[in-house]
Order: sequence, then C-alpha cells, then structure tokens
Amino acid sequence: MRADAKRNRDRIVDVAREVFREKGYDAPLDEVARRAGVGAGTLYRHFPTRDALLDAIMQSWVDRVNEATEKTLAFEGSDRDLLVGWLETYAGLISLHKGGPAKITSAMGDPDSPIIGKCQVLAQASQRVMDRLDAAGALRPGVDAVGVCKLVGGVATVADNADQPLSTVRPLLEVVADGLLR
Repeated sequence: MRADAKRNRDRIVDVAREVFREKGYDAPLDEVARRAGVGAGTLYRHFPTRDALLDAIMQSWVDRVNEATEKTLAFEGSDRDLLVGWLETYAGLISLHKGGPAKITSAMGDPDSPIIGKCQVLAQASQRVMDRLDAAGALRPGVDAVGVCKLVGGVATVADNADQPLSTVRPLLEVVADGLLR
C-alpha cells in the first residue's frame, strides 16, 4: 500500500472511531469521510462495507481485551474483587462507543453476526476468568461465560441508553458477582 493510501486508511479508522464513539455504530459513513478529509469513494475503496470498517476499528479493541484479561488473571485479591473487577472491565470494553453494549451483546452467540469473531474474543476472555474462579471453587455450578457476557452487556446497555456514566452500574455488577459466586 502506498504511503498516502495508508495514511488515508489510518485517518479513516481514527475518525470513524471518534464518530462512532459520539454517534453510535450506525452513524453516517459520509460524515466519517467528510471529517477524515476524504471522498466517499476513498472510504469505500478501503472499507467496502460498514462491517469492514467496524472490523478495522475493533482490532485495537481486541488488543485491549487481551491486555485486560491478562491483567485480571494476574490479580491477587479476593475472588469477589477479581470478578467485580472483570465485570467492570468487561462493561467498559463494550461501552467504548455509543451503542456498543447493545450491538455487541445482541451479537454474542450469533454465528451469523458480522462481528462474531470479536464476540468470540470477549467470550473466550470471560471464559478464562470464569475458569480461574471455577478452579478456585468460587463459582456456582453451571455459570456460563456467554451468559455472563449477555447479563453484563444488558447492564451496560441500560447505562449507555440512559447516557449515564458507566460508574453508575457498579452496584448492579456487584449484585451480579454475588449471584455468580458461592
């Protein structure tokens, strides 16, 4: 890829991240192109579909998920603190963009979703945390990582739809954690 084409691509991704954070994943792509200072043709040449653009944006997010998972697994406090911390981290990861919690939560477990790969990254990260807690004998029997993802996603969606700061959901996440632990 030529240097100018790569700059345009990177600029489109950065601007799309900003626009989606402000207006949600369904924001007009024409606005992304306009703010990035490129024509619609340039945007569509790099990203033929909205999903292709979302995928590019989400790659750095996948890296964040992996880093957050490793940090959680390295935590040395109580099982409850580890779980509450993970639930908060998870809610934060899916709430980076307006509309993100609903979009990601509704795609969780849907094999036909265009973002299923990213959902699987989240589900696998949550599974690793649940496995650690299960190995410690801390989890109730039958806890399902995807179910936990959907539950926390629902809580995050409420805050997102109400334009409330994510910090307002901590008490609810503590109740969820208490229900998951023995």
